[in-house]
Parts: sequence; C-alpha cells; structure tokens
Amino acid sequence: MRALPLSWGITVVRLMAGLIITVAALEKFNAGGFGTFTGVVSGLGIPGAPFWGVFIPLLELIGGLMVLLGLYARWVAVLFVVEYFVTSFLLKVPRQPPFGGWDSMRIDLMLWAAAIMLVLVGPGAFALESLLRRRGRRGVFSAAVGR
Repeated sequence: MRALPLSWGITVVRLMAGLIITVAALEKFNAGGFGTFTGVVSGLGIPGAPFWGVFIPLLELIGGLMVLLGLYARWVAVLFVVEYFVTSFLLKVPRQPPFGGWDSMRIDLMLWAAAIMLVLVGPGAFALESLLRRRGRRGVFSAAVGR
C-alpha cells in the first residue's frame, strides 16, 4: 500500500488543532468574555491578569483561525508553544483536578505537540499561505515574461 504525502498528515493535525483552539476561544467569549476569563486568570495567581485575560482569548480566536486556515501558522504556532507549555507545566502540573493533573493536561499536551510540529515543519501543502505563495510566484513569473 502506497503512503500519502506527509503534507496530508500535517494538514489533518493543523486543521484539528486550529479547530480546537478556535472553539476554546469561542467558549471563553460565551462564558462571559474578557472579564470572566480575567477573573479566572487572576484566581490562578498569574501576574498581569488583566493583560492575559484579554490576550489569551484573542490569541486563541485569531491565532486558532490562522492555524485552521494555514495562514502564517508557523509563526502563530510559536505563541501556542509558549501558551501550552505554561498551561501544562506551570499551571496544571502543580494543581489537583479538575484544573490540574493528567486529565486536565492531556489536551494541552496534544496542542503543545501540534504547535511544536507546526513550528518545525510548517502547515503542510494544503494551507492558505502555500496557495498565496504559489499565486505570488506565478504573478512574478507572468510579470517577468511580459504577460
């Protein structure tokens, strides 16, 4: 049996990670928005709660959509590598369930791994940025030959 190109597997992981992250942002907005999430962040004892209470939902909404679409996904994934490292190892390891412990960390660890993959190998061939890059090259080539 012949294997599919690696870009198909990368695309599946990118799409699912982008979907999960985007839905997580929408859940934050539906649960009370910035104010409520800022209260959660503050309750965890995180310094700069007013900043993080706005930044994280926006990062997850905008960045999640960028990952989903494959638009600058490698760059936004760097921010998700940091976010999911912090949530997994600094926030959830020292706490007991339901906000801490293994059951609480599993999705964060998977999203951390997906973000690391995106940083290392990019979004795959089926990403909006790949399409834009190909179109840009064609445009440059067409202009160079006088079309």
